[in-house]
Amino acid sequence: MQRTALEQRLIRRLQATGPISVASYMADVLTAPDGGYYSGGEAGDRDPFGWHGDFVTAPEISQMFGELLGLWCAEAWQRIGEPDPVTLAELGPGRGTLMADVLRAAKMLPGFDKALRVHLVEVSRALRHKQAEMLGARIAGFHDQAGDLPEGPALTIANEFFDALPVRQFEKTERGWSERMVAYDPDSDRLVFALGTPSQNAAAYVPEALRDSAEPGAVFELAASALSIAHELGRRVATHGGAVVLVDYGRTETRCEATLQAVRRHARADVLSAPGTADLTAHVDFPLIAQAAREVGAEVHGPVPQRDFLKGLGLDERAVILKRQATPEQRDQIETGHHRLIAEDQMGTLFQAMAFVPPGYGTPAGFPE
Repeated sequence: MQRTALEQRLIRRLQATGPISVASYMADVLTAPDGGYYSGGEAGDRDPFGWHGDFVTAPEISQMFGELLGLWCAEAWQRIGEPDPVTLAELGPGRGTLMADVLRAAKMLPGFDKALRVHLVEVSRALRHKQAEMLGARIAGFHDQAGDLPEGPALTIANEFFDALPVRQFEKTERGWSERMVAYDPDSDRLVFALGTPSQNAAAYVPEALRDSAEPGAVFELAASALSIAHELGRRVATHGGAVVLVDYGRTETRCEATLQAVRRHARADVLSAPGTADLTAHVDFPLIAQAAREVGAEVHGPVPQRDFLKGLGLDERAVILKRQATPEQRDQIETGHHRLIAEDQMGTLFQAMAFVPPGYGTPAGFPE
């Protein structure tokens, strides 16, 4: 594959300043304005989502996913006293498909629909354009980060958002913990992984329970920006009321595991090859996310498998209702989507759901008592 403009710039940077952290590399590859994956990349306005893109998310699989999240938000709005107005926020809204489904479900409760003020957290100008085409006048505002959202009661959705946030990687060596870096190797004329000097500073980023027990070669990933965002969302819920629901894939216990991956055309790709042309993601560390939200006073529920969460919200019943008015082809699509959302060999158990709510809120819909 021909070297991308972003790769050329990265090589010049590495030649001038030396290796950079994996997190810095990941942030550049995904969001750099001059060729980042979500900024248009080498293909300009190419759409990474859907069957003709690089990956498929739950809203693209079935409208039922977004509709059920819309009903989840409606129930949460009722619990917090039906504030009007209320912010409905989505972090990383993709093409706007999920929000469109959420808003369609919101019409089932007219007072809720009327109260909503839709705010989208999106750094990509190309994706903002697609979201505006999809949602039009329903969008009250775009924001670069969660901290820019309006203060006040808010219902916030984050679907496959945290997995795309940059991670730092720390590797256990015979001489201690070192940070894994991205460097330029002039001999092979390519980007490579390299290790920094072992240090106490690097070791300090690794949880104490793992620090000494890990074997040489073990890798710990830390998404500092993910913890910062979870902290901010938890603070807002605890201070102003509302609720947060996040759905993503990841681990339910903090452990050493290298999960950083690249995906291009629905297949694994080389993380360091042709930066800007493939998506980069890493598994979400749900326990650390939960801890960050609890530290500022939010109550946390989950994680629970996506299968259990959606079935608890009435996925099976919704599928039956949709099939009653469907053509044979549409019924097949509904059944296929239903299977992909909850099957163990699909999204059912790899993906997890978690909620942040104010103290005294009770158990949110879709979560076990």
